[in-house]
Amino acid sequence: MNRDKAEGGTGKRVGWVEFRDSYWLLRRVVGFATLNSTLRNSATLVLSSVFGSIFFLSWFLMPAAGIAATLPDTIDKVRPSVVGVGVVQKKIRRMESTFSGTGFVVGDGRIVVTNYHVYKGLEKARDQGASLVVFTGRGKAAKARPVRLLRADKAHDLALLQLQGGRLPALRLAGDRLAREGEAVAFTGFPIGMALGLIPATHRGIISAITPIALPASSVKALKAEQIRRIRGGPFLVYQLDGTAYPGNSGSPVYRRDTGEVIGVINSVFIKGGKEAALARPSGISYAIPIKHVRALLGQTH
Repeated sequence: MNRDKAEGGTGKRVGWVEFRDSYWLLRRVVGFATLNSTLRNSATLVLSSVFGSIFFLSWFLMPAAGIAATLPDTIDKVRPSVVGVGVVQKKIRRMESTFSGTGFVVGDGRIVVTNYHVYKGLEKARDQGASLVVFTGRGKAAKARPVRLLRADKAHDLALLQLQGGRLPALRLAGDRLAREGEAVAFTGFPIGMALGLIPATHRGIISAITPIALPASSVKALKAEQIRRIRGGPFLVYQLDGTAYPGNSGSPVYRRDTGEVIGVINSVFIKGGKEAALARPSGISYAIPIKHVRALLGQTH
């Protein structure tokens, strides 16, 4: 048989040069495609690394930025529930107001939590005909709302006042479990009373320690009668804060910065009188009574 026909049956001889050129062209195309695939994979890997790093940094830095952004929002939610506690008395041609401490609204919007010593400090004025009230609103537009004593827990220096009239926004209480040392908290109240109008102020800090209310005395003579009474009633734990509270802050809610959940009640007079009675120069440390004692007083323990 003729080789020309065996090669293709066309009578034309296959060109080896053309075959070789086609072969090498195919190799180049395949190689280029492989190179493109490699470059694409490398580019994808680089981009993934870059975006991964950005995501990691964003996640790592988010908590610090979150606290700064969240606290103002939390204060806005808490502030309408914080009230001043005092009395009003009608004088000739005017009403006279006396401020004693801070309180905050809980439950159904008609119950105010404060310290018992805040209520007790108004006893003389009430005996002289003054009316027990809470001050709501802000600035010079503050209004007085009548209240009455609903319930008291002298052992933990707590009092519940019943608000008359319409409801106010209520704060949410945390559970009975103690908060942890190092938790970030804030408290809102009236540190200087109503000297400049009813202006709530917020301080922030952490729970620096959870400590018993009474310090052990070096001798029996160092214990005062009030300290002995408290110890006999059973010592209990309180929060020690690194934020400074002033006398007008007594009764202020201590709450978590991110949620506004109340974990305690600021108390300066009662606790400092027990923990620091033996100190020649009492410290500026602030204390708070855990919220579980408020829950017990409300009958909401669970």
